[in-house]
Amino acid sequence: MRTRVKICCISSVDEALSAVSAGADALGLVADMPSGPGVIEDELAREIAATVPPDIDTFLLTSRMSGTEIVEHVRYCGTSVVQIVRHIEPTEYQTIIRGLPTIRRVQVIHVESEDALRLIDVYSPLVDAFLLDSGRPSAETEELGGTGRVHDWQISEQFVRMSKKPVFLAGGLAPSNVGEAMRTVRPYGLDLCSGVRADGKLDRDKLASFMQAVETAQNSIPGLRP
Repeated sequence: MRTRVKICCISSVDEALSAVSAGADALGLVADMPSGPGVIEDELAREIAATVPPDIDTFLLTSRMSGTEIVEHVRYCGTSVVQIVRHIEPTEYQTIIRGLPTIRRVQVIHVESEDALRLIDVYSPLVDAFLLDSGRPSAETEELGGTGRVHDWQISEQFVRMSKKPVFLAGGLAPSNVGEAMRTVRPYGLDLCSGVRADGKLDRDKLASFMQAVETAQNSIPGLRP
């Protein structure tokens, strides 16, 4: 099983194409957020989504909580996946499923404690995948991603074992720790932003180092070899 790589916080068509050239499987496009890096206008997200090759998934990171608003947001931006960064009411998913029947749904789970494990059963019937991140929705200023912090990978490892849906791992990943992350958590995919950036811009050398580190881990960890 090959571990997928999603490069988030894409801020231009050039960055998108660079990430694709480096071997990324998916791109993250960050819409309006209360905090964090990489936010772009919906018009730019739409342009990027329409530009990248059709075999590359584009994730719209939306902080909207209403199913109706999420449907409108994704329809406008034209991405192939919606990444819902708040722990929304499960009932809102029925509107999303009806309105976006062909769009895959990824629910972000902010791993602040073992309480995150209780959300598996809440969302599993409604989503195509989970993404574990290090946000703090309860902070005075909400943190919904892009923190650059590593959370407790032991909880993430439990989550992966318990979930019947694919799980992406995010939060503080970099070339120096991605091998340990893959060995410990065994996620379906990896998601990162700050670990491949310098001065807010995608750094091609860091990105190449990260992809090499993923490949090295992929070939050395039993059970992960393609």
